[in-house]
Amino acid sequence: MGFDPYEFDHSYAPARQNSLSRYTAKTFWWMFIGLAITFMLAMFLERSGYVWYLFAMPFVPIILLVSELAVVLILSARIHKLSIPMARGMFFLYSALTGVTFAVYFVVYELSSLILVFGATALYFGVVAGYGYLTKTDLSRLRNVLVTGLICLLVFAVLSLFIPFLTAFDRIICLAGIALFMGFTAYDTQKIKRYYYAYRQDQNMLEKCSVIAALQLYLDFINIFIYLLRFMGRRKD
Repeated sequence: MGFDPYEFDHSYAPARQNSLSRYTAKTFWWMFIGLAITFMLAMFLERSGYVWYLFAMPFVPIILLVSELAVVLILSARIHKLSIPMARGMFFLYSALTGVTFAVYFVVYELSSLILVFGATALYFGVVAGYGYLTKTDLSRLRNVLVTGLICLLVFAVLSLFIPFLTAFDRIICLAGIALFMGFTAYDTQKIKRYYYAYRQDQNMLEKCSVIAALQLYLDFINIFIYLLRFMGRRKD
């Protein structure tokens, strides 16, 4: 609440708004590139048939999961030491790894259903991102609630692997997941402003924070997409 240092000094408003707008647009641009890499690679692997060869190899899902976690952890923990090109490269690498995983969805679900869900995800994401950017309410107070909700979803996902009857609650969990990551979207969009005001005097760090913010928004979009697909997607016969 009140993290904008120029809130009451309108003489800075035009220059500040233009600069913040460009920074926000750049962050979303990186996110869109990441999404494009993911979905185009997933479609290519499914259409070419390479997805069958990849997942026929032992331990590929585990290798992909470990690789994705490693990239995110390294990017988050070492962002101060990474160069800007390295940070962007790791983000694109993560997008590509996710694209390999996403190829399975193109195998399981009808293309028309994937397109419909993608459109719905873009709509929901755009609305809550717009709210997060424009609202004057400090959304940082939601952090503990969002993190708690995320932990609950992860615990439920693990338990459902060992307790089969929990899958009966899948549609409720999907709705909870959609709501949770829409909340994260608003929160992470507002956080772009926090990065901007915190590092606007350090251009190098500001550029790297743009990559981190893009990754966070990318993950929000991907998770909304997955939960929507599980909730309303139509599988192939």
